[in-house]
Amino acid sequence: MRQALISDIHGNLEALQAVMSDIREQGVDRVVCLGDIVGYGPNPCECLDIVMQHCQLTILGNHDQAALFDPEGFNPIALRAIYWTRDALDHAHGPANAINRRWDFLSELPKQHREQDILYVHGSPRDATNEYVFPESVYDQARMRLLFERVPLYSFQGHTHMPGVFTTDGEFITPSDCDYEFELGPEKLMINVGSVGQPRDEDNRSCYLILDSSAQLIQFRRINYDFESTIRKIYAITDLDDMLGDRLRAGR
Repeated sequence: MRQALISDIHGNLEALQAVMSDIREQGVDRVVCLGDIVGYGPNPCECLDIVMQHCQLTILGNHDQAALFDPEGFNPIALRAIYWTRDALDHAHGPANAINRRWDFLSELPKQHREQDILYVHGSPRDATNEYVFPESVYDQARMRLLFERVPLYSFQGHTHMPGVFTTDGEFITPSDCDYEFELGPEKLMINVGSVGQPRDEDNRSCYLILDSSAQLIQFRRINYDFESTIRKIYAITDLDDMLGDRLRAGR
């Protein structure tokens, strides 16, 4: 089976449309979203509608959760953005049943999902929604051991917006390190699929991943999109800080 794994869309419609267009050309059997459909970006409703239509499995992200409940640990910029997102979802154009359907979808998202030896989460195998596993986490060997104890064989996650592969040997392998393809074997791995809507690895292209189970291979894909259009939308919304647009140019 070939799966496309996307994450951290963050209301960026232009990025999501570009990624979905590429996915349609890859012959995948299903699309999995690892959360944070909303937050930061100017098009939460449109992004939710696309995910609801095209993703066969979707995991709850921390921004999705914050849209539903009281945000915890959010900085002032993220907090303003999530309150704006709530309002945008509540007052979207269209019939009431469409508005309710988006809220119902968010409220029913699972925090994690396991299929055989694969775990799908947003944050980490230990805290499926909120724990960050950054590349520098490899230097905390005790923490990494605890995380890998929760991994059946492979864990796919997002949250940090930084794609790459964590190994039990204490390595973090970036997409460029492995020429964008990585062979899967019998060793446990934690794999970050990167961010569609707000990449932070100093590459402003959207990132997502294709998992080919039959070939035992993952492929990181980087997709150009019209981030200037997204930036203009962010600038036009008072409650979305200009920094949320500026960072799209730099990919950080």
